[in-house]
Amino acid sequence: MNYSSWRRLRVRLALALALWPSSLLAGDSTLVPSTANNQVPFSFVQMCDTQLGMGGYEHDIMTFKLAVKKINAINPDFVVICGDLVQNANDKSFADFKAIKAGFKLPCHCAAGNHDVGNKPTDKSLKRYREIIGKDYYAFENKGITFVVANTQLWKAPLVGESEKHDAWFKKTLAAAKAKNSPVVVVVHYPLFTKKPDEKEHYYNLPQPKRQEILDLCEKHGVVAFLAGHTHTQITNTYQGIQLVNGETTSKNNDNRPMGFRLWNVDKQNELRHQFIKLDPIEIGPP
Repeated sequence: MNYSSWRRLRVRLALALALWPSSLLAGDSTLVPSTANNQVPFSFVQMCDTQLGMGGYEHDIMTFKLAVKKINAINPDFVVICGDLVQNANDKSFADFKAIKAGFKLPCHCAAGNHDVGNKPTDKSLKRYREIIGKDYYAFENKGITFVVANTQLWKAPLVGESEKHDAWFKKTLAAAKAKNSPVVVVVHYPLFTKKPDEKEHYYNLPQPKRQEILDLCEKHGVVAFLAGHTHTQITNTYQGIQLVNGETTSKNNDNRPMGFRLWNVDKQNELRHQFIKLDPIEIGPP
């Protein structure tokens, strides 16, 4: 399938999604076709806002541990955490996060959130994150799919020097994926928007004109999914056939959703599906 055919397929898919039952679009299951040929089926998990200390420190420790145990039992290829690893970035919270994360029996890839590097990141806060947690933006491949982990704080509150390097890397990485016909899944903390692409800037989205710039880049370079956290509310949007998904957290949800995570499956028909996995059968109770 060439790129033009793929663009037409994505438009048709967007129209089909608009006709699906509202309960399906509310977050129980969705799909996105990929362009990978002879796709080898695999699964991965999207976690959001482990944020130790947000829902009560001991509560968040417990739910994170429960999630690790349940994900290990499911045994996906890997896990991505969409930022806000901790509530207050200090030596103890980062150490506790890393200790629990070490319990995964599979790779775990983290995005940086505003609570991890600051609402207005600085050279110091980025240096600390990179030394303790690791890179704040990077990419990896899994069975024909390119996963691009970006630092949305450098879009939300630009930092001279750092934001320019981040933007150049993002564009280069998307272009490289397109050149080898690899579908892209972007993993971040901030969603681009919460309700509609042209909404006004607020705490839970990214500012214009940067938002539209990123949307255009994603559309141009074959991004099929944009995974985010931050809202503590389950949100599923579409933009030109791209799924934009904010999942449930393991710390505190603002929409009364239960604690849990999103399990994504890529099947041999080149479809990406996701479903919610609740932290059951253990009753967690409110934080």
